[in-house]
Amino acid sequence: MTHASLAERITFGRPAVPGRDTARDVVAPRPLTALISRILLSGIFVASGVAKFLDLEATVGYMATQGVGSRAAAIVAAIAEIAGGLSLAFGFLTRIGALGLLLFLIPTTVIFHDFWAVAGDARLMQLTLFLKNLAIMGGLGLLIAYGPGRYSFDRWMREPRPV
Repeated sequence: MTHASLAERITFGRPAVPGRDTARDVVAPRPLTALISRILLSGIFVASGVAKFLDLEATVGYMATQGVGSRAAAIVAAIAEIAGGLSLAFGFLTRIGALGLLLFLIPTTVIFHDFWAVAGDARLMQLTLFLKNLAIMGGLGLLIAYGPGRYSFDRWMREPRPV
């Protein structure tokens, strides 16, 4: 029996082992649901990244109001969102893409949705956006834990090929 390398385990999860006791596996696969969910989750990142590129100066200006405004930071943020979003949509290196987006969302959420620092209607809006990002992080965590599902490039790359 061959063993998966650490890089393969991080990227694709634990490999399936024929004859392994599957009594502990209580998750019924729903491959079409996983595909649709990945695509829906990816949409917010791809759209946001493209919007950053389409109006880069406004993005830099908004980021500057929070103390992180530089052209390079805006470009890195746009690339990260687009690359991570496409990773989710196509199921290509999904766990790495989801982990990257989750790590990207942590400082983004704290810096840009600081509901504790504002008052009035702005506070409710920032709280809503903060909680939305937490929910997205939850979805990304599920992708990291369970992978992209059957309809993905990750699955296609892991399938045994006839010798």
